[in-house]
Amino acid sequence: MEALISSLSGLGPFLLYFSLSILMLLLFKWLYVFVTPYDEWKLIKEHQNLAAAIALVGAVVGFSLAVASAAANSVSLLDFAVWGIIALFAQLLAFALVRLVFLPKIAERINEGQVSAGAVVGGLSVAVGLLNAACITY
Repeated sequence: MEALISSLSGLGPFLLYFSLSILMLLLFKWLYVFVTPYDEWKLIKEHQNLAAAIALVGAVVGFSLAVASAAANSVSLLDFAVWGIIALFAQLLAFALVRLVFLPKIAERINEGQVSAGAVVGGLSVAVGLLNAACITY
């Protein structure tokens, strides 16, 4: 019984970090959908647009990788929150760069349902998330 109580002593910090992670994930999803020029949810729900779904899932997974690294490497809840927000802006900046600089017609292609465009955005989002996560280790 003592071992069980000892094991559960980390439950409070887990709940704090996990709750903050979910809040950051929801904030990221909201901001990502806000900055994209198309309505992902409408495209996914009403039009079964696979390109939009792939791009959105890639963005969420990429951000989750960075948040996981921030949680694993933080020294406090505040440290975690700060690095989680930095990761959020890094992911959004990466999407903006891809959309505005490297592939200016990518949003139109996703809106039209071109799966290859969604795969590029989703894959790049995961790649940026991995780099983001690695850079958060200190």
